[in-house]
Parts: sequence; C-alpha cells; structure tokens
Amino acid sequence: MNMMAANVIAPNQPRTLEDTGLNPVMMRDLLLKTMFRSNTDTASALSKLLCLPITLTQDLIDMCRKQGLVEAMGTLHANSGGEMGFQLSDTGKARALDALGQSEYFGAMPVPLTMYREQVKRQSIRNIQLSRQQLLGAMGHLVLPPTLIDQLGPAVSSGRSILMYGPPGNGKSSISNGIRDAIGDNIYIPRAVEYAGQVITVFDPIVHTPAPLPEEDPMALRKRGVQFDNRYVYCERPTVITGGELSLDMLDLKYNATARTYTAPLQLKSSGGVFIVDDLGRQAEPPQKLVNRWIVPLEENRDILSLQSGEKFEVPFDTLVIFSTNFHPNEIFDKAALRRIFFKIKIDGPDQAGFLKIFQMVAKKRNIPLDEKALLHLLKVKYPTIDNIYANYQPIFLIDQIISICEFEGIPYQMTPELIDRAWSNMFVREETIVH
Repeated sequence: MNMMAANVIAPNQPRTLEDTGLNPVMMRDLLLKTMFRSNTDTASALSKLLCLPITLTQDLIDMCRKQGLVEAMGTLHANSGGEMGFQLSDTGKARALDALGQSEYFGAMPVPLTMYREQVKRQSIRNIQLSRQQLLGAMGHLVLPPTLIDQLGPAVSSGRSILMYGPPGNGKSSISNGIRDAIGDNIYIPRAVEYAGQVITVFDPIVHTPAPLPEEDPMALRKRGVQFDNRYVYCERPTVITGGELSLDMLDLKYNATARTYTAPLQLKSSGGVFIVDDLGRQAEPPQKLVNRWIVPLEENRDILSLQSGEKFEVPFDTLVIFSTNFHPNEIFDKAALRRIFFKIKIDGPDQAGFLKIFQMVAKKRNIPLDEKALLHLLKVKYPTIDNIYANYQPIFLIDQIISICEFEGIPYQMTPELIDRAWSNMFVREETIVH
C-alpha cells in the first residue's frame, strides 16, 4: 500500500446518534423508508443498509418503538444469530409512505455537508507531494521529452489547474492518465451528503473504485479491526474523464423529479482526485464558456450549486483539473481565462530520434522484425512528403497496419518498403475534391 494512503485521516465512526450530525427526524424517516422498501427486519441487517454501527441502529429502532412507528415481532430469527425481528406498525407504514412521497432516497445515512468539508481538507489533492520517481514510474511506458517531467512535477504537486496543448496524437491523453496513476493513493468518498434536509448521492461505481481497507498497525496492543465512518467508502482517488460530450449542465446538480432525489455533478464526484477535460474545443459549448464556469472553483477552491428551489450553496472544490486541447490556447481563450489556468504545458511531437525509439519499442512488442531498408524508405521517402513532422501515434498506427496486411496476405510478420507504402496510404487522406 502506498505510504501516502496511510496519511489520509479516516472519518471517525459515530459513537452516538448526535455524532452523525443529522436531524433525528431525518434519521427516523430514513430508517422507516429503508424498512419499508427493503423488507429488512433485524438491527444487524439494517445497520449494513444504513451504514451505521449496530448500536446506533438499535438506538434508532428504540426511538421509533417509543413513537409507536416500529414494533417488535416477538420472535427470534434462528438464521440471524437469534436476533429480535422488527416491523413497521400501521402508523410507521403511513409515515414511511409520507416520507417516500417527499423523497425516494433510502439506505445509507448521508454525511452533513459541513462534516464532509472537514474530510475533504484532511484528504485534499493539494496535500500530495509527488516525487520525480513516482511520476517517471507511472509514465515509464511513454517516450517523453526530458524537460516534460520538469514541468509536470510541480504542476501536479501544486494541485492547481493544468492546460496541455499541442498537435493531436502526441499522448496528451496518455500523460493525463499517467498523472492519475502517479497519484495512486486512497481516500474516503461519502455515499451521500446532506444539505438543508436534501440528500445528494456522491458515490458512483462508474467513477469510484473501492480499495482494500488500510491495514492495522501490527504493533498495536489491541486489535479492533479497521474502524471508520461507514457512511464513506474507502476508494482510489477518483478520475473523471470527459471529452467532446462535456456540456455545462453536466456540472450542475442532477435532480430526479420522479424520485425527488439529487445526484452530485461530475466535479463533486471527482473531489480529491483528477478531472480531465480531453479534446477541449470539440464540445458543443465554446471553450471560453466552459472555462468561465470553472473560474470561481479554480481560484477559490469552492463551487456553487443550486437546489430545485433556486437556493444556492457552497461545496468544496478539491480537484486537479487537466484541460487538454489540440488548439493553440490563444485561439480558444482570452487572456483573463488563460491567466487563471495555472500551468500551461506544450506537448509536441517527437524528433526523429524519439520517433525511432517509439517505433523500435512498438515493433519489439508486436513481434515485427525491424528492417533497415524499410526504415530508410520511411524516413527518406515518406516523411519528407509531410515536412518530416513526427507524431507519437504514428509508429503504432503503421505497425498495426503492417500486421493486418501480413495476416491478410498469409505471410510471416515482416517489414518491407512495399508494406510501408501500403500502411502509409491509410494514415492520411489525400486532399482532393469529390464530385457528387
């Protein structure tokens, strides 16, 4: 396990109902809705669904029994360790239905937004200090200019925004993914957060990957098992990758009118992690408009969201934002927007030596023997036709084309000037007018 993971302070397990920070009526209603919807009737099974310690779940059941909403079934469950079973009374069912009419959300107790803010500070992406070795280790499979790590290291360690720009096909997306892999530690993601009585679901299995729980100190005198607030899930730092499909409304709270529940927007789901905006300039929204939406979050580490009622509220913004574009920044941003993006890094294509190094690596990996005559033909005949402009994607493209041709012709994998010509013809489209 990465040592940095051990430095993230876990959220404390609540010892009393007050420790949850939630309104007792909200907790009561969530218990009733969960019993009604899941047909669960023992304290241990309910504690798993509500993500509360069993003692607190029992306290909640006892509170509801006093109010006449839950009643003991008077029988012990043989299949659940002789536990007492509970059921909703008629009044409890009516209350559960009424609560479901206001919001269909049931299950895991949410974390109050104020408490979540504190946890975000404890596990902030800005607390990370990456070493040169960590960054090189995550990008060892890429052939990069020697100065690139010099620029990327301080940018990633600062947790500030990064703009990568340059011609297409030179690994901007691969570098973004390498940054994500280099960070490599784990944090605590809330299943849901609560603000003004509204529940906003945050944990998303598409974005969040649960991690093995941190190990206990082997020198500890008393082994208690790993204990933290189960309203959180221990996960790898999240990464959200969006491309041409990104639109401004994806950065707003999502409200489901049928279930009357909210889902966190992408940037809140990526808290403590990385948000990659790939192919900036290909979205329906102009890049300037997209970046304008990020100005307050990027400068002030906070974002503003709106409820259905129109009420606005602040949430933490703790995300390393990486913008990646094939356009020159001056073409898509004004000076004010560019000033707010902290690091601007140009990702250029390789020189001839770098190209040959990548070509050799790919050929070896694909079991294609290198041929001097074919390589000379490629460098002396083919590349001058495109002004000797090399790109990182070209070796993979050409070698995969050669493999396809060899397999079609039923010949052993090989490299010849003729095969180079056939592969090259698929890499570019000839400029011509097609008559309709």
